[in-house]
Amino acid sequence: MHDSATSSRPLAAIILAAGKGTRMAGDLPKVAHPVADAPMVKWVVDAVRTAGVQRVIVVVGYQAQDVQDVFAGDDGIEYVMQHDQHGTGHAVDVCRSIMADFEGDTFVLAGDGPLIRAETLRIMQDVHHAQEASATLATSVIDDPTGYGRIVRDAQGRFEAIVEHKNATEEQRGLHEVYPSYALFDNRSLFAQLECLEADSLTGEFYLTELPAGLRAAGHTVELVDAVPPEDVLSINTMEQLAEVDAILRTRLASNVVETTP
Repeated sequence: MHDSATSSRPLAAIILAAGKGTRMAGDLPKVAHPVADAPMVKWVVDAVRTAGVQRVIVVVGYQAQDVQDVFAGDDGIEYVMQHDQHGTGHAVDVCRSIMADFEGDTFVLAGDGPLIRAETLRIMQDVHHAQEASATLATSVIDDPTGYGRIVRDAQGRFEAIVEHKNATEEQRGLHEVYPSYALFDNRSLFAQLECLEADSLTGEFYLTELPAGLRAAGHTVELVDAVPPEDVLSINTMEQLAEVDAILRTRLASNVVETTP
C-alpha cells in the first residue's frame, strides 16, 4: 500500500537524454540544443526539481559529455550511460544498478520536452497517491495525433494500453488522446516489470510504453490523468520545431507562467 501523502514518499526522476536527434543541425545532442536561452534538458530538470524530486538521474549516450556539460557545477545529478540505444525500456533498465532498491516513486520523462510544467507533475503525484497506483500516466487530447502513441481505454474509461501509431488500427488512429511520455511509477514495480519486458518483434527494441499494460495485466493499478496542455506536446525533431517551442517558452517567461527558470 502506498502512503496517501505526496510528500511522504521519496521521489526520483529518470530523464532520457541518450539520443542524437538525427534531424537536428550539427553534432550536438538534441537535448543540449538551447531553447529560450537554456539547453532543453535543463528545463526538464528544473521542472522536476520544482515539483519536489530529490534524485535526478540523467541517462546519457550520444555525445554524453556535451549533456553533462549542461550541468557543469551541479553535483546533484547522477548520470547513467546507455552505450547502445535499444529503446526507452532499455534506457530505464540501464539505471537498475543504482535504482532497483530505491523505495519511492520515479518519474520517467523525455529530456527533449522543455515545455513540461512542474504543475503537471504535481497533479500526477496527487492522483498517483490518491489511487495507490503502480503507474500514473499524464495524457493529452490533441487535434492531430499523427505519430503519437494512442491511449486506449476500456469500457469503464480505465487504462487499457498505449498503442504506437505504426501499430494502431484505423479505429485506434481515430483516437485523439495521446501519451506524451509523462510517466510516474512505483519504483519497485517499475523495475520488476522491466524484467518481463520483451523486445518489439519489428524493431528489436524495448519500449517503456509496454510497461503500463503489463502492470495492469498483473493486477496493478494504472491511472490516467488528462493533465498535459496540448501546447506542451509539441515535438522537437527539427530546427523549425525547435524555433516554435522556443517562441512559446519565451512567451510564457514574459507572462511569468514558468515557476522557475534554469
